[in-house]
Amino acid sequence: MTTPRDPRAARLAHLAALVADGTRAVCLLALLDGRAWTAGELARYAGVAPSTLTGHLDRLVTGGLLAEERQGRHRYVRLADPRAAQLVEELAAWSGPAELPRRGGLRAATADSAMARARTCYDHLAGRLGIALTDALADRGLLLRETGFALTGTGLEWFAANGIALDPGGRRPLARACLDWTERRPHLAGAAGAALCRHALETGWCARIGSKRAVRVTAAGERALRDLLGVHPESLR
Repeated sequence: MTTPRDPRAARLAHLAALVADGTRAVCLLALLDGRAWTAGELARYAGVAPSTLTGHLDRLVTGGLLAEERQGRHRYVRLADPRAAQLVEELAAWSGPAELPRRGGLRAATADSAMARARTCYDHLAGRLGIALTDALADRGLLLRETGFALTGTGLEWFAANGIALDPGGRRPLARACLDWTERRPHLAGAAGAALCRHALETGWCARIGSKRAVRVTAAGERALRDLLGVHPESLR
């Protein structure tokens, strides 16, 4: 008797095929910055001709990993949603060494170091900064992480008291663990992670470095994180 084939197998194989290409993988990782890129920008970043990239983007859009919109002659693409970002980040965490690859030269090494220190992961904070914030929230009883991430009642009060707006009624999980691909430990994602990242950028606690995912903690941010969560600057370096 033949065992019926699990219908999920074909869908899983199709999803794996979508990311099993070097050019498409480069594009997915670039889009983890949470912003929309034009097809031309992604083609230059991936080092391929625009005509070549078009086919790759079509597959990613059709497969549900990317969303697109057109403005005039420009085609913009972005990750479809937080679930797509989670998939890309966690695959990256499983696929490579803990240290960022050294691409050669002082400038590249400096950029790699900045990414490992603090960066955005779609719409939340990652790297040593993301882990330090997650640890601090847990140490103060604001975040539970024994059986998955969850904000405590005190944690909800902390977010409200510090003007970090949450949407408890939204479709996204309030708190979710996201495996950090450089630290190999989970950092805070979900609505709470996104709100904390947004607040850090809007208040000037963090500032973007150039046009990529790396961010730096400002002097004001160092004071705020020390006073509010006991995070010391030395732990982020």
